[in-house]
Amino acid sequence: MAYQIERCSVFVPNGVVATSQALAAGAGLDVLRRGGNAIDAAIATAVALTVVQPGSNDIGGDLFALVWDGERLHGLNASGRSPALLNRELVLSRAPRAAASAALGGHQATVRSAMPDRGWLPVTVPGAPRGWRDLHERFGSLPFADLFTDAIGYAEHGYPVSPAVAASWRRAAEVVYPALRGPEFAEWGRVFTLDDRAPAAGERWSNPDAGRTLRSIAGTYGDSFYRGEVAEAIVAHAERTGGLLREGDLASHSSDWVQPISMRYRGHEVWELPPNGQGIAALIALGVLDGYEGSPGLHEQIEAVKLGFADAHAYVADPRVGAPVAELLDSAYLDGRRASIGPRAGLYVAGEPTRGGTVYLCTADRDGRMVSLIQSNYMGFGSFVVVPGTGVGLQDRGAGFVLDEGHPNVVGPAKRPYHTIIPAFLTRDGEPVGPFGVMGGHMQPQGHVQVVLSTVDGRLDPQAALNRPRWYWHSGLDVQVEPGLAGEADELRRRGHRVSIATEPGVFGAGQAIWRTASGYVAGSEPRVDGAAVGH
Repeated sequence: MAYQIERCSVFVPNGVVATSQALAAGAGLDVLRRGGNAIDAAIATAVALTVVQPGSNDIGGDLFALVWDGERLHGLNASGRSPALLNRELVLSRAPRAAASAALGGHQATVRSAMPDRGWLPVTVPGAPRGWRDLHERFGSLPFADLFTDAIGYAEHGYPVSPAVAASWRRAAEVVYPALRGPEFAEWGRVFTLDDRAPAAGERWSNPDAGRTLRSIAGTYGDSFYRGEVAEAIVAHAERTGGLLREGDLASHSSDWVQPISMRYRGHEVWELPPNGQGIAALIALGVLDGYEGSPGLHEQIEAVKLGFADAHAYVADPRVGAPVAELLDSAYLDGRRASIGPRAGLYVAGEPTRGGTVYLCTADRDGRMVSLIQSNYMGFGSFVVVPGTGVGLQDRGAGFVLDEGHPNVVGPAKRPYHTIIPAFLTRDGEPVGPFGVMGGHMQPQGHVQVVLSTVDGRLDPQAALNRPRWYWHSGLDVQVEPGLAGEADELRRRGHRVSIATEPGVFGAGQAIWRTASGYVAGSEPRVDGAAVGH
């Protein structure tokens, strides 16, 4: 299809890397230039991102990926599970505010906010290091250790911090960290501050402990993180400071290769990973929108997203629980959901189907392989628990659990929680268009919907689609729009939406995309962050 071309789009003949931090993009491009494939480049970029974009991701985070191998699409769920010692009763006994919130019962938002989001209770097993290995084991071409070179160099010798990273780092150091109490948090201040402050934009920062950890992971094909010296350090810190992770939790961790799920929209197929990720919310919304004549307006887009989230929050949980994926994506079910959308803003509950802080990157190579990968430790520096001597910050993905005993996503042992991070991929009649994603927690499915509509309906290339002004719905009737959509605000207000114009870009996410062309690729990188699309 022909796209409207944005002047700053990146066109390349051979291979390309697009991500949210330019140094990490350069690490991936270097791998492509050395003869590595798109999967090698994605791993090198992901590893570098743990160093050059701290707060958004870490060695101690999770990973999801979609891989087009040149013929078909593969999905990798490299998210971790909760410790075997974690259960609902323990959370309620250790976290009084969580217990009080859970006691209110009933309202989904109240229940979802009940889990603590800092400290040891929300820490789950980090899945990223195993995910790097699994991607390499199946698709890699260069030696695994060679993919760590740039990341180790930046960790050990330092790099100038980029502006958007510095801004979020400053908020963490000035607002979040000073309120945390306990020995488990002490190492964060030593590793991630300079004289008790965050590094400024352009200031050089290093994490030599992380450099040693990455050398260990590279040299042991990831084993040291789960069964060796890094695992021992994690468990020792947990046992000293009240954490729940033990040797068995780390040693038993594994990723899962999964079948991606999809939804048709205007002759295209949009691909996401199945739960425990929230990608199904985007697919439900797109399935609802596909039933409208012509391109749907902002009101219809917002309402469709609300419906998608209502179902995702009700049904997404550990894959073993078995969310009704096929039923939620059934055309008859979606027709019924679409019929519930009226001319005014609504509040929706989950339907009853018939039963039977994050970084994103994408890569492509000269042989047509493409990767869509997302990696995160959640909520800006995750749990704020840093393991002494390793430079590793641990994620707080367990904050995605709920405390409602009857909910499929209720907190419990050895479970994967509801995940916000979701990579995506676009095809047309089964042929690859390319990988894309939008970071930003609750914004991610909404970002996917908006990028797809800009691409398919608007016929925009990746950079133009990413540049387009966005809207964001969080809960209730409240909607935020970027200034570029201010002209739409009055019409949305007439329809019952409570609209505010946001001047800060933070809530609107950040993404990248690569589309295949007849002569190579065209790529775009988010203007709202420090990213870059680079190729050769």
